[in-house]
Amino acid sequence: IAGSQVITASLQEEEYASFRAENPEWTFNHLAVDYRNGNVYLGAVNRIYKLSPGLEVQVSHETGPDEDNRKCYPPRIVQPCSEPLTLTNNVNKMLLMDYRENRLLACGSLYQGICKLLRLDDLFKLGEPFHKKEHYLSGVNESGSVFGVIVSYGNASPDMLFVATAVDGKPEYFPTISSRKLARNSEEDGMFAYVFHDEFVASMIKIPSDTFTVIPDFDIYYIYGFASGNFVYFLTLQPEMGGGPTTGSSSAGREQVYTSKIVRLCKADTAFNSYVEVPIGCISGNVEYRLLEAAYLSKAGAILARSLDVAPDDDVLFAVFSKGQKRRPRQASQDSALCVFSLRKINEKIKERLQSCYKGEGTLDLAWLKVKDIPCSSALLTIDDDFCGLDMNAPLGVSEMVRGKPLFSDAVDKMTSVIAYVYKNHSLVFVGTKSGRMKKIRVDGSSRALQYETVQAVENGPILRDMAFSSDHHYLYVMSESQLSRVPVEACGQYSTCSECLGSGDPHCGWCVLHNMCTRKEKCERSSEPRRFASDIKQCVRLSVHPNNISVSQFSVTLVLEAHNVPELSAGVNCTFEDLAEMNGLVEGNRIKCSSPAEKEMPRDHQIVQLYLKSKETGLAFANTSFVFYNCSVHKSCLSCVSSPYQCHWCKYRHDCTHDPRTCSFQEGRVKKPEGCPQLLPADKILVPVNVVKPITLRAKNLPQPQSGQRGYECLLTIQGNEHRVPALRFNSSSVQCQNTSYFYDGMEMSSLPVELTVIWNGDFSIDNPAHNKVHLYKCDAQRGSCGLCLKADPLFGCVWCKGENRCTLKQHCPHPENQWLEHNGINSKCTHPRITQITPLRGPREGGVLVTIRGENLGLEFTEIQGNVKVAGVDCTPIREGYIPAEQIVCEMGKAQESQYTGNVQVCVGVGECRPEFMAKSSKYYYFVIPRISGLKPNRGPVSGGTIVNITGSHLDAGSNVSIMFKDQPCTYLRGGQWLTCRTHASLNGYGNVSVSVSINKAHLQKDLRFEYVEDPTITKIEPEWSIYSGHTPVTVTGTNLDIIQTPLIRAKYNGHETLNLCQVLSPTSMLCQAPELPISLARQQEVSERPDEFGFKLDDVQALMALNSTNFIYHPNPEFEPLSVSGVLELKPGSPIILKGRNFLPPTNSGNGKLNYTVLIGEKPCVLTVSETQLLCESPNLTGRHKVLARVGGIEFSPGVVHITSDSPLSSTAIIGIAAAGALLILFIVVVLIAYKRKSRESDLTLKRLQMQMDNLESRVALECKEAFAELQTDIHELTSDLDGAGIPFLDYRTYTMRVLFPGIEEHPVLRDLEVPGYRQEQVEKGLKLFGQLINNKVFLLCFIRTLEAQRGFSMRDRGNVASLIMTVLQSKLEYATDVLKHLLSDLIERNLESKNHPKLLLRRTESVAEKMLTNWFTFLLYKFLKECAGEPLFSLFCAIKQQMEKGPIDSITGEARYSLSEDKLIRQQIDYKTLVVNCIHPENEKSPEIQVKVLNCDTISQVKEKILDAIYKNVPHSHRLKATDMDLEWRQGRGQRMILQDEDVTTKIEGDWKRLNMLAHYQVPDNAVMALVPKQVTAYNSVNNSTVSRTSASKYENMIKYTGSPDSLRSRTPMITPDLESGVKVWHLVKNHEHGDQKEGDRGSKMVSEIYLTRLLATKGTLQKFVDDLFETIFSTAHRGSALPLAIKYMFDFLDEQADKHNIHDPHVRHTWKSNCLPLRFWVNVIKNPQFVFDIHKSSITDACLSVVAQTFMDSCSTSEHRLGKDSPSNKLLYAKDIPSYKSWVERYYSDISKMPAISDQDMNAYLAEQSRMHMNEFNTMSSLSEIYSYVGKYTEEVCSTLFTSIYYKKLSIAGWFSG
Repeated sequence: IAGSQVITASLQEEEYASFRAENPEWTFNHLAVDYRNGNVYLGAVNRIYKLSPGLEVQVSHETGPDEDNRKCYPPRIVQPCSEPLTLTNNVNKMLLMDYRENRLLACGSLYQGICKLLRLDDLFKLGEPFHKKEHYLSGVNESGSVFGVIVSYGNASPDMLFVATAVDGKPEYFPTISSRKLARNSEEDGMFAYVFHDEFVASMIKIPSDTFTVIPDFDIYYIYGFASGNFVYFLTLQPEMGGGPTTGSSSAGREQVYTSKIVRLCKADTAFNSYVEVPIGCISGNVEYRLLEAAYLSKAGAILARSLDVAPDDDVLFAVFSKGQKRRPRQASQDSALCVFSLRKINEKIKERLQSCYKGEGTLDLAWLKVKDIPCSSALLTIDDDFCGLDMNAPLGVSEMVRGKPLFSDAVDKMTSVIAYVYKNHSLVFVGTKSGRMKKIRVDGSSRALQYETVQAVENGPILRDMAFSSDHHYLYVMSESQLSRVPVEACGQYSTCSECLGSGDPHCGWCVLHNMCTRKEKCERSSEPRRFASDIKQCVRLSVHPNNISVSQFSVTLVLEAHNVPELSAGVNCTFEDLAEMNGLVEGNRIKCSSPAEKEMPRDHQIVQLYLKSKETGLAFANTSFVFYNCSVHKSCLSCVSSPYQCHWCKYRHDCTHDPRTCSFQEGRVKKPEGCPQLLPADKILVPVNVVKPITLRAKNLPQPQSGQRGYECLLTIQGNEHRVPALRFNSSSVQCQNTSYFYDGMEMSSLPVELTVIWNGDFSIDNPAHNKVHLYKCDAQRGSCGLCLKADPLFGCVWCKGENRCTLKQHCPHPENQWLEHNGINSKCTHPRITQITPLRGPREGGVLVTIRGENLGLEFTEIQGNVKVAGVDCTPIREGYIPAEQIVCEMGKAQESQYTGNVQVCVGVGECRPEFMAKSSKYYYFVIPRISGLKPNRGPVSGGTIVNITGSHLDAGSNVSIMFKDQPCTYLRGGQWLTCRTHASLNGYGNVSVSVSINKAHLQKDLRFEYVEDPTITKIEPEWSIYSGHTPVTVTGTNLDIIQTPLIRAKYNGHETLNLCQVLSPTSMLCQAPELPISLARQQEVSERPDEFGFKLDDVQALMALNSTNFIYHPNPEFEPLSVSGVLELKPGSPIILKGRNFLPPTNSGNGKLNYTVLIGEKPCVLTVSETQLLCESPNLTGRHKVLARVGGIEFSPGVVHITSDSPLSSTAIIGIAAAGALLILFIVVVLIAYKRKSRESDLTLKRLQMQMDNLESRVALECKEAFAELQTDIHELTSDLDGAGIPFLDYRTYTMRVLFPGIEEHPVLRDLEVPGYRQEQVEKGLKLFGQLINNKVFLLCFIRTLEAQRGFSMRDRGNVASLIMTVLQSKLEYATDVLKHLLSDLIERNLESKNHPKLLLRRTESVAEKMLTNWFTFLLYKFLKECAGEPLFSLFCAIKQQMEKGPIDSITGEARYSLSEDKLIRQQIDYKTLVVNCIHPENEKSPEIQVKVLNCDTISQVKEKILDAIYKNVPHSHRLKATDMDLEWRQGRGQRMILQDEDVTTKIEGDWKRLNMLAHYQVPDNAVMALVPKQVTAYNSVNNSTVSRTSASKYENMIKYTGSPDSLRSRTPMITPDLESGVKVWHLVKNHEHGDQKEGDRGSKMVSEIYLTRLLATKGTLQKFVDDLFETIFSTAHRGSALPLAIKYMFDFLDEQADKHNIHDPHVRHTWKSNCLPLRFWVNVIKNPQFVFDIHKSSITDACLSVVAQTFMDSCSTSEHRLGKDSPSNKLLYAKDIPSYKSWVERYYSDISKMPAISDQDMNAYLAEQSRMHMNEFNTMSSLSEIYSYVGKYTEEVCSTLFTSIYYKKLSIAGWFSG
């Protein structure tokens, strides 16, 4: 279509924004834009994203993958399913905006298609109904299979959701179309319930099962849906039912035919009686487009409305269809069309059909729903536009298709999506295509659609159906499966001129005149003023200038510019001549006066420049026209001067061109017109024989008469490069003659020579020669050696054949009389003695038809002379006029020969009539008749595209003059020899199959039944590997079909327009081995990046389809580059030592890890064994000596890095060697002594310099390497951890163990768990007393008094306070209501005391300095157990496992506890440890028969560490206390042939260096990968153990006891275990790092401080890996809503109590309240649990894990603080590590506290019920008697103080119970 132009916009422009899939499998499915704020919602596989209008991610919501099976119905989340479950992706099938409830409906493919309702603001899940069958929309997995429309019925009634879906063969589960209720509450049970449902009728339609018996894979695909007026519409694509056989196998025989339909339903119809469906399609240029691809509802707009005869506000439907009706044809067509439908006309068509059906006409016509035809029933009723059907005549189908108006079609790039809007009355349609382009089309009428622009919207297509405008309609969101792009709807800025802008066809664009740019009107300043903004091409500024040219020798000429369509120019204008000059312009109306440039600004030569008008208001040029500066003096001839388009005149006498005629010397010398120029007139051919003296006369006109002082005329002839000047005579102004002269030229190769002729006067003034007259010199005897050739010459030459001399000559040069010469047309004009010199061919078939070519001399001058006078081997041969060359050649056609004729010579007679002997010629060679025969044809099959070279063998195949080879009706171009013909097949016209091959030689048809088979073209399915190097020649294995039919397969690559080829070798019909072609990059541009070729494919005969494969991602990596062996090029070596070739790119970085290249390295002639790494080739040198060239070959590269010189061991005798050595030594000694003094100074400084240099280099390389490694580690995917942490069961401790560990940390067997231990005789008495004491404890006044008294005692330590608080809580475990009451009293006391003592309120509850504070901890401990178990335990355990696993990935020092991976700076190994990961196969210690378990260990692990890792792997999900202990087991290495070896940390093989002993590691024992290990019960002694005392002292006592410490390891934190020397030997033990705190400082072992700081980047790497787990834990703790469990009541209750206390004491500072809450719960309970996960789980915590957990706990504490942390370079690393995260964590904490305060308060009644329930659950966990006994011990300790306090208490006086204590 006219005006189309493709502008491929690069996606980097600021207007464009792009969002790509974070995982290539998570493709994009659906798109929705919030029209209120422009936010974009994107539904993808496993994710829903909320993006800003600029496509930055704001929130993402995870929807999958999850365990599922499509056959599970109902899904497994409702009831268990017997099908095998696999991890299944969740495809987003529907994404709808529910504006009314501010939520997003996101329906997926998991669990039979359940939907989530997400809050629009933050994608918070509001609901996910899944337990009723209405909640399952459809089990189909395709994203485009469901369409939903939300319909509103006004404010009062709720919205409805109309859902249409494909059912994928499960019609009994899913209706194909239905209407559902959209409940206001997202969690309501009735969500998605059918609007109406009783036993007979429902608001849905299901596909009947009978339909599937007719078409087994029947389904209805819904492409689009919308609501308009009172109706809801869906557009569908469905198989056609009618016409085919009604058996089940209809689809087997033929391709299924599909129809596109529009379905209409009334919004208010609950029984679906209004269902009507109408076929739609469109026809353009006799092509039917019937397969719907996409559609969009828009308004018509005024311009299109006129053409469609509808109102501008009427709805129109734009639809894209593909050609035909076959959905998946064998040859997929790219042909598609855009059509438009008026919705009003579709509704009229439906109304007509309804009226006719209710008159009883026709059938219901809905084959898929009513498998048999049902006639319409008549009923008397009026059917208006809003008729909604009755339960009769429904549902109804319309058979006649509604035809859309075709607007635009494209046969190449298939259209896949469409969207439209109206701009300034224009209807603009935007269409997405298969290749990722977006077409912009202006639709001004049903036949006037203009594609005005195309942009590349996404990198790879196709564009998906969902497209959306931004809220302001300035942008369009377009997506492919992997990329979402924001594309501006207009790109006016690309047009640089007014005509381009207004001719572009884009209605958004207009020309902003004075700003000289193309833009929207609203972006142009003052665009409303007249003529400042042009919106029509006729309004573009036009500029003309008079005069429009001046000579370069004219200056400051006044020019008048006339401008049309300019705005008022009161601000003034400048005139600019490009970069020559700029001057002010004088404005007079629409005229502007300017002057041309001054002399110094003028150009010197002819130049065309643009003259610009520049506005002084904007400083921009807004109009321009061409202006010419011309230069007459460049013309050197009169004709070119006066013919020039400018005012140039010729001065005849001065021979000069000028613009000013006044400078000519004579008036008559001025020439203005070509006719007045001096010039030669055209002459007949001027012939001059050589060596003959002759004048040359020439006609001319206007020849000037030389004036005085001027020289006369001359002729100038240039013969073979030499100039000949000949004087000439001017007769008058019209004639000149070159004087008598003879001419000559060299050589006899040319019979005539044309020579340039110039007439000049006055030395060098040339006369124009417009006719290019030439002089022709000629020689009669050149190239005319025979009579015939002589007489053939041009008669004007006057050549004759001089018989006496037998040569061709001029008449006057023949000395013989006239009768002795022959001349053309003379009396004697016939040459005698014709002669035949050559005949071709010499053989031919008897059947005739052969064209025989006879060459010779004197073969007549006229065709009539030889006509009928030629015989070949006695057979008449008819001459052909076209082939006759007089005197030289005859071509004649052979007649048929008799069987008896075999051979003979050729006879030609020249002349008419009887043949005289002197005119007869006979050939000396003979012509033979032969019988050509064919024996066979090979190969006999080839591709249908042609290109096969076919060989036909036989005999005499070179006979005759012409061969015809036909493959059925197709000729074949050939080459031939005596016994062969080869020809190249063309593409078959008739497809596959056998064709007959016929061969004819002239008229002889060769009889042989030859057949050739055209087979299907080869295909290519796989290329392996899909990479090579720039130089190619690496092996590529190609898999495909029919590869063996290609004779010479070639592989090709094309890059930057250059093509390279390489050979392939066919191995079988399905595979071939190719050598990759090189990538044609010039080597000068040696690149370091991988490149993809523009095209990559195969040249397989003429098969075009494989020339460029679209399916391959073939990539070229940089060539390996070798460095020279040494600077000199010679490397000295000893025999047997390896040769190392250095370089780079030795291992190409392919997707699947590093690729392998085949290297060959030759040392001399011998190859060597190679080991390849990224930068080195290690070559085991062959057994050679001497000098040898090294040659490395890889791919297409051959490189010699130099020469090796292998010196053998010396052949001298030992005495000679000793003698030479001794002499040498003496000599050297002497020289050294002489030089020492001289050298000492300089050497010292050199050494210092070198040492410094080396240290710097060393430092630099270590820094670089470490940073590189740290970065690489940071990239390691978190998936490694998450995938290993299978939640197979978390080993929670039971309630009792958990509470004991928190209440009494570090005490294993506490008395409160045991029965009371008293001697039997006192038991009854003691128990009675303790029961009475228990009653006292349950008396609140006593208890408070008791606690206060104890706290007042000086000797009552912090430890005692904690102990009493814990003991009281164990006693009150069964009376938690009472305990809570006491706690509140104690806390309020504490608050008052704190405020009275003028302490800062923030310090309250900061430490555990009172019984109340410890009781508070214990209270939370009791009440949060359930929350820990159900909710917070899982992320805490995940974090613990993640830390443990990440730490164990790298080396851990088993003595200092330092690790390569750490969050804690104290526990970081600060040096480079080389290690390797090994896999060991372990035999289960309790079951030798079970399969071996693979365990990852490091070769630097000690044996104890390996044992621990093996136990971790074997007992993966077993609580730690139930496992075997590593100390009880020995590690046994089982080698081949039954060898077994016990490995230990220390044994007789342990290495001791100085006073350091290193623990044994796997590397020490040289354990290989995949070794077999077993854990066996510990032996008493083993052959390689050291004496046991040493082992027990070093191993057991020093480290194991430390590690096995069960309490809180606070005492160990950040303190390196002391490395005490072994008592007996004084030896210190080390593993990976020597600890120098107690030794002599050794510089360099640990590296200097500066270098060790580099390793801190590892903290970042580890933090990055563990980030997700830390986030998950914090998020769980600080969020009020959890899946499956609410916020524990205790938290809300306690926070409300603290708020009450703050109100009571008038504390309104939010920071204080925040701090109280933080001190009360997160810092008091959670920090303890995070630091000590062993309080909650049955696990073992190592010191490195403990150090990392401490960093997390510290971060947790910082997050709860309100104070700002000022960070600097000296801040501790753990603060710096989480500095960026803490602000967001703080916001979580604030949100958490505020969410809790907003919750409804908990009544005391509810709280007491909850506390009573908790007490009941854990009634008998502790032994109360033992607890009371323990508390009573404090009474014993402070009896007097307690009693005195009680005596002073009035209350107790009344009770008189102080005496109770006396017992």
